[in-house]
Amino acid sequence: MSPQKELRERINKNEILLAPGVFDAFGAMMGERAGFEALYLSGASISYTKLGKPDIGLVTADELAAVVGTIRERTSLPIIVDADTGFGNALNVQRTVRLLERNGASAIQIEDQSLPKRCGHLDGKTLVSADEMNGKIKAALDARADENTIIIARTDAVAVEGYDSALERAAGYVEAGADVLFIEAFQDESQIKTAIDRFGDIVPQLVNMVEGGKTPLKPAIELEKLGFSIVIFPGALVRVLAHAADQYFASLREHGSTIQYLDNMFDFDELNDLLGTEKMLEMGEKYKDGGG
Repeated sequence: MSPQKELRERINKNEILLAPGVFDAFGAMMGERAGFEALYLSGASISYTKLGKPDIGLVTADELAAVVGTIRERTSLPIIVDADTGFGNALNVQRTVRLLERNGASAIQIEDQSLPKRCGHLDGKTLVSADEMNGKIKAALDARADENTIIIARTDAVAVEGYDSALERAAGYVEAGADVLFIEAFQDESQIKTAIDRFGDIVPQLVNMVEGGKTPLKPAIELEKLGFSIVIFPGALVRVLAHAADQYFASLREHGSTIQYLDNMFDFDELNDLLGTEKMLEMGEKYKDGGG
C-alpha cells in the first residue's frame, strides 16, 4: 500500500492521528523509531533550523522538496508536507504539488495567506481572496499524479478577518474539494466546538498545537473526543532541541569538556547503532569488487 493510500485510510478511522513535526531525515527516523504512524514536515521548523530564521516565508519550494526527498529516502511513513501558500498562484501550486509528490509527499497543505506569509500564530498576516484560494485548491487537486495524495486546505482568517469569515472560507474550501480542513489558530474552545459541529460530518479536520501559541494546548485524546481527525505538534521538536542545546553549550563552556554531560547524550557507538552504520557498511561489502 502506498503511503498516500495508507494515510487516507488512516485519517478516516475514529482514532485521531498524532503526527509529530520534523524538519529533516534524522527527526523522521526518530519519529518512526518512537512508533508514530505519520510525520508532519513543518515549514516553520525548516526555517528555524536550516536558516536560523523565523517562519516568514523565506524557505523556497526547492529547499522544501529537497527535505521531503531526504526524509522519504529514510522512512516509508506517510509524510504530511506544509507547503505554505503553494509558493504563488494556482499555476505555482500545481508545480509545487507535482514536485512534492514526486519527492515523496503523502499529503500537501496549502494556506490562504498572501506573500510574504508568516507563522499562523504570529500577528500581521494577510490573505488572498477566498475565490483565489478556491482556485488554488482545485489546481492542487488537478495536479496530483495519485488521487490518494491528500490536499489539506488551511485558512488563517480567524486572526485576520474574524471567526465567522474563517468559517465561510472553510466552507468554500471544502466545496472546492479539499480532502482535509485546517482552521488555523483557534482562540478558544467555543470556536473549536463550532467548527467541529459545522464540518465534522463532512470532512476530516486537522488541529495545530503550538506551545505558547493562540490555541489552548490539549492532549490528543481530548482532541479526538472533540472530533478532530489529525493533530500536529509542528515545532515542538525544535523547541526541545533548542532547550537541550542551550543547556549543553552552557555546560561545555563552563567545564571545557562533555564529560559532565555524558548522561544526557548518545555516545559514539550508541549513535552508530541508532543510525544502522554497521548494517550499511555490511551492505557496501556485499557489492565490493563487483559482488551482488
